[in-house]
Amino acid sequence: MKKTKILLVDDHEIVRLGLMTLINDQPDLQVVGEAGSAEEALRQVEQLQPEVILMDIRLPGESGIYATKEITSRHPGIHIVMLTSYLDEALIVRAIRSGASGYILKQVGNEELLRALRAAARGEAMLDPSTTARLLTRVREVEHKVEMDAFRDLSEREMDVLMEITRGRTNAEIGELLHLSDKTVRNYITTILDKLDLSNRVELATYATEHHIFDNWERNQPL
Repeated sequence: MKKTKILLVDDHEIVRLGLMTLINDQPDLQVVGEAGSAEEALRQVEQLQPEVILMDIRLPGESGIYATKEITSRHPGIHIVMLTSYLDEALIVRAIRSGASGYILKQVGNEELLRALRAAARGEAMLDPSTTARLLTRVREVEHKVEMDAFRDLSEREMDVLMEITRGRTNAEIGELLHLSDKTVRNYITTILDKLDLSNRVELATYATEHHIFDNWERNQPL
């Protein structure tokens, strides 16, 4: 059976020893090298050409995230699983953006760790379950912020007008509903178009719908 070549990167020798013992006891996995720093890891990658790297996120000097970014940019075929004691959603996002295929806590069981290594060898992504929950929360928060930022330059009244445009109301209907003159409604629409760099009502309605104007605006209104 062909064994997946694994490089261990952790600044604690005793941790590397324990991981090596666990991994080399598997029929399909083999540790081909170890490193205690990002710089050493980069050198080992060039020499050993591992298929999977188990990378501690916190290393002396340059971080594991730095090493991951450097390695994946030079060797896109190498898959990296981040290993850490810390459940930090910001670090999770940074690690994934750097090219990591997985993110595992050091507290996980042996089987979970081996499963992550095998998943990485197959080119699959795998996150620790608690990490996944944190990451999903972080992603939702980022998406919500992006959607709200889409309207950040509009005043509350301009948002009201835009919502009615999105509902398909005419200028006269908007004026009657919001107690505005036809001229004032037109002025609001012109201002909104300028602020959002759009050309017409159709583009306004499309933009507002794509950025979930009703969900985000109404969700943030006081009760």
